Amino acid sequence: QVQLVESGGGLVQAGGSLRLSCAASGLTFSTYNVGWFRQAPGKEREFVARIAWSDGITSYKDSVKGRFTISRDNAKNTAYLQMNSLKPEDTAVYYCAAGQYYSSRYDYWGQGTQVTVSS
Repeated sequence: QVQLVESGGGLVQAGGSLRLSCAASGLTFSTYNVGWFRQAPGKEREFVARIAWSDGITSYKDSVKGRFTISRDNAKNTAYLQMNSLKPEDTAVYYCAAGQYYSSRYDYWGQGTQVTVSS
């Protein structure tokens, strides 16, 4: 059974930092691309960042470039999202997702972790 479990969310003041983790089990993590997504109240879920399965190539939503960094540790079956210079508009539930290396789809999703940035 595949599981993705996010952790590290919380309440932080604007300008602060948080590091989200996504622990994976039940899959060969190193063969999966990993993405982070977020959903704010009343809004659709949106892409935040992605890291490829093998070469670690990353991509980001424009509004988080230079502030967020996605990384992964395949030995620990864990992906991370380091979030710096947080803004109130970053407030959302953050989800990690995994998709097989040959596909742009995401097959598995975590339950989400709340990030709240106060002004």
